[in-house]
Amino acid sequence: QVLDGAGLDVDFHLLSPKGETLVFDERKSDGVHTVETEDGDYMFCFDNTFSTISEKVIFFELILDNMGEDGQDQEDWKKYVTGTDLLDMKLEDILESINSVKARLSKSVQIQTLLRAFEARDRNIQESNFDRVNFWSMVNLGVMVVVSAVQVYMLKSLFEDKRKNRT
Repeated sequence: QVLDGAGLDVDFHLLSPKGETLVFDERKSDGVHTVETEDGDYMFCFDNTFSTISEKVIFFELILDNMGEDGQDQEDWKKYVTGTDLLDMKLEDILESINSVKARLSKSVQIQTLLRAFEARDRNIQESNFDRVNFWSMVNLGVMVVVSAVQVYMLKSLFEDKRKNRT
């Protein structure tokens, strides 16, 4: 997501480890992409060469799902369990609820981060608009002062007596 900069747009490229283009977006302000991955190094690039004058502030988040660590954690728990089937069942229930809470907390952190990015973008737009309104208000005020001074001068010149008095 582009948070700040002229036009709020940027090009985005995502390349696979084989060098194939997986995603190519031109002049987008935000986007969400889901890609099936394979082993190797991926390359992604935010390109702003079309706008050489203005710089951009970018927010991006990389979310990796199914890394295989959760299954290993559950197996580690099972080796410490010794006792009856009832005890095993209770520990598995506890483990399931803990994993559920962990997943929900992770999701809420992701959502809060995304909301912070939206807030930052909106705040930058608001501050830009505020500066623009203040500038044009000052220009308008200056024009009004000049026009009022010209009007006073013109009215004063209409009522001046241009005849010379001879006494």
